[in-house]
This record gives sequence, structure tokens and C-alpha cells, in this order.
Amino acid sequence: MASTSNPKSRRLRELLARKDRVLSVLHPPTAALARIMEQAGCEVGFVGTSAVVGGYTGLADVGTATMTECLQIGKWIAGAVAFPVILDGDTGHGGIMAVRRLVRECIEAGLAGVRLDDQPIEGKRRTQSAGVQVVPLAQAMARYRAAVDMRNELDPSFVVMAQCYARDATNGGLDACLERLRAYERDAGVDWVQFESPHSEEEIRKARALVKGTMSFMRGKLPRYLSADEHLALGVNVAWYPNFTHHVIWAALWDFMRDFDKRGVAAWEDFQAARANAPYPVPEMPAAGEGGEKQRQLEQRYFKGEP
Repeated sequence: MASTSNPKSRRLRELLARKDRVLSVLHPPTAALARIMEQAGCEVGFVGTSAVVGGYTGLADVGTATMTECLQIGKWIAGAVAFPVILDGDTGHGGIMAVRRLVRECIEAGLAGVRLDDQPIEGKRRTQSAGVQVVPLAQAMARYRAAVDMRNELDPSFVVMAQCYARDATNGGLDACLERLRAYERDAGVDWVQFESPHSEEEIRKARALVKGTMSFMRGKLPRYLSADEHLALGVNVAWYPNFTHHVIWAALWDFMRDFDKRGVAAWEDFQAARANAPYPVPEMPAAGEGGEKQRQLEQRYFKGEP
């Protein structure tokens, strides 16, 4: 199969290489909401299995969402915006051949990258859940090598990311986590590694000293999310803040629905009045897209002016 190159993947690599400014990774909850995020300056999106895919399907993040379901949602979101979008690939949804298929279909869907976990497919758990385990190192390495090889065959600009769960795993620990982060980058050749559950800034420093390329970390057991400046002080230029968007939306909808339940249409009228001097974008299809304006143009062309 011929090699291709996605400009969004190339853009993601440019953003990851930027050293003077932190790249904030956020969830685009839907394709339409991704358009609002883009207008507000969002640079990259992550389609997580829990909040994003679960937001569409209602499924819990326990390995029940299928590869094709996740890919379809990722494709919709990636196609709606110009910024690069990364898909949560979970455990790869199978063995090495499934991983290869996942990478191929991510590239075909216009996604810029994929994140793969080192959990076992049989017991895949949501991040920060009790009972998390990791597969043997050799198995994890095969998973990541399969992804990297498929990437190299189809689009060398596509980004492969490794998420390491070893820190809190029942069969892991800090030393195992550090060993894996280094091995995933150095020996498997992934582009980006993520420390899933640091317990302190000192642990992040230890990981950063071992990882030469792109590294990020989740909040894990830290008492709070670290600021952009704190990331840069640790030598980390990617901040993992994906679920912020969901909590803001959930809270706003909850507040409105409670008000609407009490006051009916007056709640809507007051909302409109409160926003009178604070306009917000409506995430409609852009004029150049496959929307109503395009439909009217094509009707004029195909039906020669007939309605």
C-alpha cells in the first residue's frame, strides 16, 4: 500500500516539537462542539473512550466499545475541524493484527494519531480504576511495534502514543513504570509516551530524565492539575486536560435543566437576556462544507433552477 501523508499529523508533530509553549490536550465532546472549540483556539483534540465515545454510546469505559464504534466517532470529529485529533485506541482491540488494522483505519479516517494502552484486553479498566494490570513487557512491546511498523508503512507522519499504566498496576510499580516508558520510546519507537498516574512531581522528573522525546502525564495521584508554567518547569510541553470540557458542559446543562424544571420557558428567556452582550458561536456546517448552502448550489446546477 502506498505511503501517504496527512497534514493534520504533520501539524501534530509540529505542535509536539514546540518547546516555548504548552500544548493543551482537550476532549472535543462532539463534532459540533469541536467546531466551537476550534473557533476558541483549541489546537488538538483527544477522542477518549470514556467521556467522548461514552458520551455518544452511553457505554462505560470497560472495553465494551468496539474498534469500529470508536473509529466512526473519531472520524466524525476529525472531519469537522482543521486541528489534529487523536483517537483513544485502548488496548488495540485485539492482537497485533488488530493493532495494525486500527492504525490503518485511523489513518484512513483522517485522524492524526492514536493512543494505545498497556493493559490486558481481557481486563481493560478505566483510568484510575482499582485492579488495573499491565500486560507483560514483551507483549506490550509487540503491540507498540506493530503500531509503529504499520504507521511507517502507510504514513510516517502519523503519531503513535503509548500510555503506561504500570505505576498503580497490581503487577507494576514506579520502577516498572519508568522501565516501560523508556522501553516504549527507545525500543518500540513510539513518538510519545504518557505517564498515567504520577504520585508526585519528583516522579515526573524521574520519568522526564529517562524519556528523550515527547512525554506527558495525567493527573494521576497528584493533588491538583499542574499549570502550563509548572509543566514547562518540569521539561514537559504537553498538558493533559481532556475532561475539562465535559465537566463544563455537564454543569451548564444541569444548571439550566434544574432552572427549566422550576420556571419553564422563563429560564430560557433569562438565559437569552443574560447572553445578550455575550454572543457565542453556533456550530453549524461552514458555508464551504456539505450543508444547506452547498445543497442549494447543487440544486441550481442539477435541476437548472428548479426548486
